[in-house]
Amino acid sequence: MEKEIEIQAAVFRRLLRHLDSRKDVQNIELMNLAGFCRNCFAKWTVAEAEKLGEKVDIEEAREHVYGMPYAQWKEKYQLPATEEQMAIFNKLQAKK
Repeated sequence: MEKEIEIQAAVFRRLLRHLDSRKDVQNIELMNLAGFCRNCFAKWTVAEAEKLGEKVDIEEAREHVYGMPYAQWKEKYQLPATEEQMAIFNKLQAKK
């Protein structure tokens, strides 16, 4: 079980590195195509920590996922969502 957890953790770190190398991929695009984004990882981190009796601040979790403070990442890399992207997002959210 310990090796399995190590492997899963390594895969997650690799996924974060991959996302970090693709800052051109916007969160709205991830949400529309896959149903999750970088912010989801941060929220999931907080939720899973809570299940284990640990407290993780959402901003700390975001900084871990984004590799920098979230506000800084948004300023440097986040583009405004297009009308088309928002229409797809809203349509998908309505299906939930």
